[in-house]
Amino acid sequence: MITALQQQFVDLFHTAPKVYRSPGRINIIGEHTDYNQGFVLPAAIEQAAYVAISPREDNELHLYAVSMQEMVVLQLHGLVPKAGAWSNYIAGVAEQFIRMGFTIKGFNLVLHSDVPIGAGLSSSAAIECAVAFALNECFDCALDRLQLVHLAQKAEHEFAGVQCGIMDQFASMMSRRNHLIKLDCRSLEYEYIPFQLGSHTMVLFDTNVKHSLASTAYNNRRQQCEQGVQWIAAQLPHIQTLRDADMGMLEQFVLPKDLLVYRRCTYVVKEIQRVEAACKALKAGDLNKLGELMYETHAGLSCDYEVSCTELDLLVDLVKARPGVIGARMMGGGFGGCTLNLVEADRVDELINSVQISYERATNLPLNYYLVSAADGSGRVDH
Repeated sequence: MITALQQQFVDLFHTAPKVYRSPGRINIIGEHTDYNQGFVLPAAIEQAAYVAISPREDNELHLYAVSMQEMVVLQLHGLVPKAGAWSNYIAGVAEQFIRMGFTIKGFNLVLHSDVPIGAGLSSSAAIECAVAFALNECFDCALDRLQLVHLAQKAEHEFAGVQCGIMDQFASMMSRRNHLIKLDCRSLEYEYIPFQLGSHTMVLFDTNVKHSLASTAYNNRRQQCEQGVQWIAAQLPHIQTLRDADMGMLEQFVLPKDLLVYRRCTYVVKEIQRVEAACKALKAGDLNKLGELMYETHAGLSCDYEVSCTELDLLVDLVKARPGVIGARMMGGGFGGCTLNLVEADRVDELINSVQISYERATNLPLNYYLVSAADGSGRVDH
């Protein structure tokens, strides 16, 4: 694939490129904890965005997307977002380098990505991080990886118009093969947790739905979490976020005021605890415990946080009693996207066949699946 990308670049631009990749990501556990300043446990996956690039002598960006078979030409100075344009993810990163005072020139770039779009695997962050890593090296900007994470996140905020947390770009840039990242979303301190699956593997089942409730519900959940914190903080001023709270505080100060807000906050407080428990289980080599925690997370997301949907719940129910499956849960913001499943490797084909038939019969929707593993973060790949 890299060879084909290089050849396509040469055919288009008649010069040899450098090639960089940055991966999509999964999150093993720790859902909706990021904006509550809790912990998350993501990993990069093998599926990645690849960019072939070479500098130009002028101030033009010549950008080609393999999947769209489309060329876009932009002027480096005066870059502005264009509604719905794939080029925003590249132009937005270039704009951030300019804002930081770096002198960069125009460039030729060919983009190819095998990160599924719309599946909750952070395809946009993969592109942003690949471009950030590439421009940093091509124009000798000497930013470190953490600075590139922040740069890519700002590009998403300001050019793509999505106010994402930092987990997606952090996982894409910073990941290490066969490890998870325990990321503290308050301090950005992080720890690599060994992730040895042995005879097991990870399978994603893609619902192929994205319900329109997602954005409104996300904002509502944030507001409900903030309301719970306000009620606690009125009595305990040192409590700043749900990261600081415990179940006793919720029962004393939130439950008497609003049962729904209590349930939302209960999920978050317990999920932060589950991340800690998952890290402990992984360090002890206890995959079965990790699987139990994943099922608990899904139940919380479905019943207390109420960000699941019929299709996600169906997929978890379909695998729960299947031999060889030790854990499953919805992954991501909710109301569609993927479930993450921990499965014995020699049972994967049998599981996929069974779940595909049952899901498609029940929903009249196709079921896509992806085998994933914990991969390295951003880097150059054409050495």
